Amino acid sequence: MLRTQIYLPEDLLLELKFLSQKEDKPTAKVIREILNDGVRRKKKKKNAGTTLLELSKLAAHGPGDLSTNLFDYLYGKKSDYARRKK
Repeated sequence: MLRTQIYLPEDLLLELKFLSQKEDKPTAKVIREILNDGVRRKKKKKNAGTTLLELSKLAAHGPGDLSTNLFDYLYGKKSDYARRKK
């Protein structure tokens, strides 16, 4: 186990000591448990890039000629709007 030193505000340290007494554990163990939970939660949070990649996997594949006929699909004869007008 590596050792490190951190500085905590007095009120936070008092709360940690209170928790350690309440749970009948050493203060250092309470701090380690709280830090482990916090790190685990942060790891689970997804960033925008990960979320976009997951969304792209869920999206349906478009037509094979979409890149060459983009404007037709958006505004022209292949658009949903054009098909509804018929």
